[in-house]
Amino acid sequence: MIEIIGLDHIVLRTQNLDLMLRFYQETLGCPIERETTFGLTQLRAGNALIDLVEVDSNLGRLGGGAPTSKDNNMDHFCLQIKAAAEQLIIDHLNQQPTFGQGLGDGLNEGFAERYGATGLGRSIYIKDPDGNTVELRPIS
Repeated sequence: MIEIIGLDHIVLRTQNLDLMLRFYQETLGCPIERETTFGLTQLRAGNALIDLVEVDSNLGRLGGGAPTSKDNNMDHFCLQIKAAAEQLIIDHLNQQPTFGQGLGDGLNEGFAERYGATGLGRSIYIKDPDGNTVELRPIS
């Protein structure tokens, strides 16, 4: 039912935005695509985005403490999937035996409008069995 098309974006949390920007812009050649007032900077990486979130911003604080050598700095990653009706995607997920293992139904808040590599579009956040957040973004 779900057909993955590609990676849309990855969200990294950082304590040093300037250093991360220099690395991704100067070392890897990723230009800034968008900056927000709530602590998010989005860099273009080919057909995908790398989102940098400052840990001391409102958005960054949602992810807990600052990343360390033991604590993760990835907030979530987003997969582009072949377009299908939202309810069909939810029904499919809920029918899978490995979906939401130990995490209730695994669905956070249903589909919502969000910005990704292809611009604004609807997507849904789910959790994998280890608790990692995966965003699914249907693409036509």
